[in-house]
Amino acid sequence: MSLPASRPTPQPGPPSTFAADVRAGLTHAPQKELPSMYLYDEVGSALFEVITVLPEYGVTRAEERLLTRYANEIVDALPADVKVAELGSGSGRKTRRILEALCRKRPTAYCPIEISRTALQLCRRELADIERISIVGYERDYLAGLAEVSRQRKDGERLFVLFLGSTIGNFARLAATRFLRDIRAMLRPGDTLLLGTDLVKPVDTLIAAYDDSIGATAAFNLNLLSRINRELDGDFDLHDFEHVARFNPDVRSVEMHLRAKRHVEAHVGAARLSIELEPGETIWTESSHKYHADEIPAIAADAGFECAHQWVEKEWGFAESLLAVR
Repeated sequence: MSLPASRPTPQPGPPSTFAADVRAGLTHAPQKELPSMYLYDEVGSALFEVITVLPEYGVTRAEERLLTRYANEIVDALPADVKVAELGSGSGRKTRRILEALCRKRPTAYCPIEISRTALQLCRRELADIERISIVGYERDYLAGLAEVSRQRKDGERLFVLFLGSTIGNFARLAATRFLRDIRAMLRPGDTLLLGTDLVKPVDTLIAAYDDSIGATAAFNLNLLSRINRELDGDFDLHDFEHVARFNPDVRSVEMHLRAKRHVEAHVGAARLSIELEPGETIWTESSHKYHADEIPAIAADAGFECAHQWVEKEWGFAESLLAVR
């Protein structure tokens, strides 16, 4: 799940920032758009957890298979004294195998970084039973949270940063490299980053993953308009819109849109905005870029990392790459 490729990833903020981002996105020409980070309110986070267990959405299961199979190998490749920071932990389910392997060796500090308070609560409940773990969550955007974790590390302590799922696909290609550079700027020699990437696969498989048969992804997407109604005094009628998933072969990404089924007039009070959409016009809410595994070392090198190890799950098509600070 990811952002429209036309713009850099905005950072979350207070309601006034939400209103400003909605105003900017819905007046953006020629394509109206909304930042995908706002999909993840309490309702959206819960719906995304449903999506991860659907048969069409194989990303989470593929990553869990990789981490289950190679957790010990990944941990053996790390320095002796590491503090774990995870960017976008979600419920933490996919991280369990890594943390269990670390905690078998030594007590481990784990710092999930999430913009969703609900996700942090789920994460703590999911992982609190692991022996010898301490969990300190950060309700921040990725870079602000990582900066805080990095500042608070002990002398000689190395950071092991997790950026799992297919979240790097949330960024357009150049923006993804810039984001990895931003991460690198907060790290020191001896620090590492485990990067998850969803790989290119048949288009029918990709579309099904973002337009499932029971409509969970549609509900997830439409909830963004519901959130605007709830929090920003909007009056969108959800019956006026339908969820659409498209594949863009030029950038190898799946795009999610909300398409107007008829002429729409809507207002967002907190954004001081009135908009109209013609039948068939869309609001672009998300893009998810797909990679080839052999692309990752070059991208890592451009961002100041060395790809020290890579593990590939071939059943679905997913890669974990361990990037070391150069």
